[in-house]
Amino acid sequence: MDPAAPESQSLTTDLQTLTLSTDPLTDQFASLNDLAHELASLQDLATRGSWRSILDKVAVARAQSLLNKPHDHLVYFTYNVLALTKLRRFTEAASEIDSLEDLNSSRYRYEGYPNVYPNRVGSMVPFSLRWLYALMPIKLGRRQDGLDRLYVLLDFVRSKVKEKGEIGSVSVWKRREVFVMNGIIGVHLNQKELAACLSLIKDLLNRDYTDPVLLSKLGYIQMQMGDLEGAKSSFNVVQGLVEKEGEVGSELRNLVSRNKALIYMVGKDYVSAVREYEECIERDGSDVVAINNKSLCLMYLRDLSDSIKVLENALERVPTVALNETLVVNLCSMYELAYVNHGDIKRTLSSWIARVAPDDFDSASTRI
Repeated sequence: MDPAAPESQSLTTDLQTLTLSTDPLTDQFASLNDLAHELASLQDLATRGSWRSILDKVAVARAQSLLNKPHDHLVYFTYNVLALTKLRRFTEAASEIDSLEDLNSSRYRYEGYPNVYPNRVGSMVPFSLRWLYALMPIKLGRRQDGLDRLYVLLDFVRSKVKEKGEIGSVSVWKRREVFVMNGIIGVHLNQKELAACLSLIKDLLNRDYTDPVLLSKLGYIQMQMGDLEGAKSSFNVVQGLVEKEGEVGSELRNLVSRNKALIYMVGKDYVSAVREYEECIERDGSDVVAINNKSLCLMYLRDLSDSIKVLENALERVPTVALNETLVVNLCSMYELAYVNHGDIKRTLSSWIARVAPDDFDSASTRI
């Protein structure tokens, strides 16, 4: 990537992030600790990005035999694999996963332990573990193996959507279906396989998934395919859905504004795009997508000084949200364009990041 060229900057859309969920989660559990041994502590560490501490906690729990139930072992196993993955220790994570039996094995079902789980049936495998199992080959460079696993996971989730739909508890599995679909779309997008992405999204929409985020993603893909009118149409549907809801939160209103801004950016109307992004930031000062893209628009308007200030102010105001690799790469690229002594400035930024960043932050994004 050429740091001196505007095209090297990364435009941000809406990203999916991996969150842990246990399976199943029912009303009989009053807290996370009722689900598994000291689960609240693990989840807190994950939320703060303390992945090395999670590895330590799992190691201690295993060494001291603190995990007394089969599902406790699986939950801790999942956090361990997730932590290794976040730390980019993919070979170790894959070795951990390979130590398991088939995830659909009777060994991982509640009814296999009637004395421990009376009157409980079903799989005790956390959904996040199934996701990590599917994702791991991609992390190791085996893209096709990973895609195959992701499509198998999609079939599994859809079978659950159908099964749960018959008893009225389908919402969580529909969310998981969209989550997996987004993962598959991301893999296809990396190879510019836009037709496959379009097919996947339209399949969901044809089955009455009127989700504004999903429709927006359809618009993003249409834009990449050069179908600007199609993108505008998709974004108009999103706006209509949000307006129909009446009183909605800032998240959906910002989605509408960001969609409008993208259309302006494609037309190189950066002034109008900045206005839309500023409205987003006024509603939600931690909207990192709007912050990043406002900064890029200012750079395209040759206002490099204000462009840098937007990103620096965001890192100062909301470091836990704004501190992501895309934003930092963009900021460092702008430093390279603006300052002769950019090396010293980036080293100062890198030192600050080392103090406040989560364990999985990629320090290479400072481009030192």
